[in-house]
Amino acid sequence: MKRRKLIKHLRENGCELLREGGSHSIFVNRKTRKSTAVPRHNEINEFLSKKICRDLEVPAPGE
Repeated sequence: MKRRKLIKHLRENGCELLREGGSHSIFVNRKTRKSTAVPRHNEINEFLSKKICRDLEVPAPGE
């Protein structure tokens, strides 16, 4: 999955960028008070994208 598509999906589900780290972007879901790191790669593995969504308590892309 492309990183841009994952970030668009996260923002549509109420998540927002908290800060930029060294090699990751930190996203937070303010409703659930959960946060996670999103790597800055062009392609993000499907399993990792599902884990990011699970960490933020949002539905996985395509569900």
